[in-house]
Amino acid sequence: MTTQQVTTARQHRGRSNYHAGVAAEEIVARAYARRGYVLAAQRWRGQSGEVDLILKDGDTVVFVEVKKSRTFDQAMGRITQVQVDRICRAATEFVGSEPRGQLTPMRFDVGLVDGAGDVEIREGVLGGW
Repeated sequence: MTTQQVTTARQHRGRSNYHAGVAAEEIVARAYARRGYVLAAQRWRGQSGEVDLILKDGDTVVFVEVKKSRTFDQAMGRITQVQVDRICRAATEFVGSEPRGQLTPMRFDVGLVDGAGDVEIREGVLGGW
């Protein structure tokens, strides 16, 4: 394979992964909507990093990391401590603009999508890291 072919293949994989991630976020956002949550932001980016989904459940702001893989357990295994730390920093930044600021009730969830497109939401799992 030439250098150009390798570069083109990487670019294609990158685009495919991006679109798969967006599709997974949409699937998880719809699952939350069916539960009555209100979408506040998708792919919210602050100075500290990006949060896939930010939803409101009454007064509580829910920060969601979305992962897609063949199985739910494989998807969950793709979450790193570095990502959790980034989400927490970004959440602190986000609630700074909320009326109650840092006193805003928050929860950190994971939205998992398996190879069949099924969704599993694990509430509060990132708070224990």
